[in-house]
Amino acid sequence: MSIIDRIAGYQADLVEIRRDLHAHPETAFEERRTADVVAARLAALGVEVHRGLARTGVVGVLRAGSGQRAIGLRADMDALHVAELNDFGHRSLHTGKMHACGHDGHTAMLLGAARYLAETRRFDGTVYFIFQPAEESEGGGELMVREGLFEQFAAEVVFGMHNWPGVPVGQFQLRAGPMMAGTNRFEITVTGRGGHAAMPHQGIDPVVAGSALVQALQTLTSRNLNPLDSAVVTVTQFHGGDAWNVIPSEVVIRGTTRAFTPEIQDLLEDGMRRISDGVTAAHGCKVALCYERNYPPLVNSEREAQLAREVLESLVGAENVQWDCAPTMAGEDFAFMLQARPGCFVFIGNGPGQGGCMLHNPRYDFNDAILPLGASYWARLVERYLPAAP
Repeated sequence: MSIIDRIAGYQADLVEIRRDLHAHPETAFEERRTADVVAARLAALGVEVHRGLARTGVVGVLRAGSGQRAIGLRADMDALHVAELNDFGHRSLHTGKMHACGHDGHTAMLLGAARYLAETRRFDGTVYFIFQPAEESEGGGELMVREGLFEQFAAEVVFGMHNWPGVPVGQFQLRAGPMMAGTNRFEITVTGRGGHAAMPHQGIDPVVAGSALVQALQTLTSRNLNPLDSAVVTVTQFHGGDAWNVIPSEVVIRGTTRAFTPEIQDLLEDGMRRISDGVTAAHGCKVALCYERNYPPLVNSEREAQLAREVLESLVGAENVQWDCAPTMAGEDFAFMLQARPGCFVFIGNGPGQGGCMLHNPRYDFNDAILPLGASYWARLVERYLPAAP
């Protein structure tokens, strides 16, 4: 691996930052301490600091030379509502919250790149360091864009990165085109007529209707979708009743759908409405469907993905860059930024992921060994996109 020597010298400092953030996790739109740490670090480097986008977002601006081109680098800052089960010294101090997805590491890596670029300034143009709140299901990226991120900070392109357990340290994954799925969530309320469990003929049982609906929804992927396309329909909750001998009046069904194109997202929503209406009507029940579009598919643009590939291959060697990797059904709100600007999102290997170190696991921890590698990627990307005059 060709970690930048200067950044390798930051290792202890980056680990200290990362573990401090891990010990003080803050969830969506509450990242005030985290934002204070980021802003203070940037200011100490001489980076121009802007705050307030998406409530707790921070954007650092660094200029060098006279070039007019600009690049955006984004890291997410928020934690999850997960009770940590680790017992190491930097475990969460906030009950019921933890950095179970590695955003503490993402923030530390971008701060490492900012330090290197501020010290060396071997680029010509402007770098925007975008520290985003509320990635986990709350759409902080969408809010930053809606509040004028790229109008105020006119990056031509934008790049993101996420750690990926199961990929070896020193390796990266990326692809042009769809990289991560669009995510939607649904809530279906099935209403019947409650009654005595011993006399079901006197009521209209929404439990039976809801159970049939859960099964029928699976035909969206097995019979409505082209077999060469990909999608997921998953029911994750089924709530109804509170007594052993009472048929409830209604049940509530919740879940998520995932797809890689807007067309398939439309197919899933339209099909869910049709099936919900039909199945519940067949059982004599009424139905109400709330279907929410959350994150769009994350789609890397071809030119920027190729640029990221070239930078990564120069950093770790072509054999350690998994080009055209399989896309994942996980969602990511960096997709909103990629709708506004061309760019690329990559996965950096976090190691084997054994012992509970998979994402969103209560025993997860970011691998500190990759901090200087991620920071080096950011730095080399800037120097490649904004080359300094000879």
